[in-house]
Amino acid sequence: MLSLDDYLALDAVALGAGIAKGDFSALEVNRCAVDRAQAINPALNAIVHEDFVGALKRAESNTTGASPLAGVPFLIKDLSPVAGLPVNFGSALFKDHIAQANSKIVQRYADAGLNFLGKTNTPEWGLTLTTEPQQGGACRNPWHTDFSTGGSSGGAAAAVAAGIVPAAHASDGGGSIRIPAANCGLFGLKPSRGLTAIEGTLAECWSGFSVGHVVSQTVRDSAAFLDLITLSEHGLFANPVLGGPAAAHFTQALATEAPSALRIALVTTHPTGETIDPEVLEGMRIAGALLANLGHHVEERPHPVDHATAGAAMSKIIGTHVLQSIKPRLDSLGLSLDDAPVELSTKVMAKGGAKVSASDYVAARDCLRAAELQMSDFHHQFDVIVSPVLSKPPAPLGWLDMNASDMQNYAKKFREYSGFTAFYNGTGAPSMSVPLHRTASGLPIGIMMSADWGQDALLLRLAAQIEQAAPWQRRAPI
Repeated sequence: MLSLDDYLALDAVALGAGIAKGDFSALEVNRCAVDRAQAINPALNAIVHEDFVGALKRAESNTTGASPLAGVPFLIKDLSPVAGLPVNFGSALFKDHIAQANSKIVQRYADAGLNFLGKTNTPEWGLTLTTEPQQGGACRNPWHTDFSTGGSSGGAAAAVAAGIVPAAHASDGGGSIRIPAANCGLFGLKPSRGLTAIEGTLAECWSGFSVGHVVSQTVRDSAAFLDLITLSEHGLFANPVLGGPAAAHFTQALATEAPSALRIALVTTHPTGETIDPEVLEGMRIAGALLANLGHHVEERPHPVDHATAGAAMSKIIGTHVLQSIKPRLDSLGLSLDDAPVELSTKVMAKGGAKVSASDYVAARDCLRAAELQMSDFHHQFDVIVSPVLSKPPAPLGWLDMNASDMQNYAKKFREYSGFTAFYNGTGAPSMSVPLHRTASGLPIGIMMSADWGQDALLLRLAAQIEQAAPWQRRAPI
């Protein structure tokens, strides 16, 4: 019989291998996950829609072989539809809405034999840096429940950091994998644009800014889950690994030698001039020293591209897609945007999107394409850029309020807290958060590492090298 302590000690790869070998059953594994969820979730509010009964029933008839992760318990972020389960997008506008079909990434997970326990908490439409929606209620950080998990994959990160599951689905349109990973002491990779399964229209992926993957306790889990969703053809965007080995591409990459003598640019200044907290800067110093000790060439550099200009371009594009996301629902209910049960900052973004003209959209796309080319040139000199994920440690719950009466103050706090992650959504480059530091009070601080488009395997190999040299605590002490 698999004990809870044994379950908590194993990552997803080990659980999948154990099920396949018959060391324990999928039912034993999923019972442990459900027991952990029932004990821990009430204090965290990480899971907002449960399917524990269905998960245990499916685990009874689990057949191995669909993938190395078959039978492993898993959670889906409530921005992605799972057939037969609620999908609220963190919004009262979709209260009681039931999904009729799986999203493409969810179908990949289902085909791999993963067992869905339920849906995780997210801010409305994934639009902010914390997970405190009016619809589902605040998600709490397992490291200290008075603090934010980050957003928008906050429920996923809380569930993984608390040991409910070893990895959980997440998505990232401006930092929403990396920020919760940083705040919850996890590993989180945002894949390259075009690499992985996404929906089939620009609107559904924010013109390519948004991609899905997981937050995980271990690097090898991230690689294994990335293998499940990697495309073997071109999709809506060009595929950076087309022509390479499709099966187990990233798992195999971790079996190769660790990267040596990488040229690393260490960015210790905020790209738009905001103040970086001293504890975050201490994490950067530690990361720089670790990378140098591993044989990499580390050089302090300012970021090579104007983030403010790129950010303004992204804001126009995201605003148009926020409006596109909610307008069909508004029309079907006969509601105006002003009368809709959506949060204030969502209304502000949607109204901004309504003002974006076709020429504005094209100009924004041209701006971001220029940034992509600038970064491509920069990566001829440096393999990896290392920077903070956030300019501050995890914020207290309530500090960043999507419904603040003063939206200018909300925007000011948003700028002060962020500034690093979204740029790589705009360029489509891979970027990851590595849990390398904690504050004096024990809150996690992630360090971001980003590479050229298509260099996801390089980042994973670097992360595995770091994980071996400086192993992190996989779970919060909760």
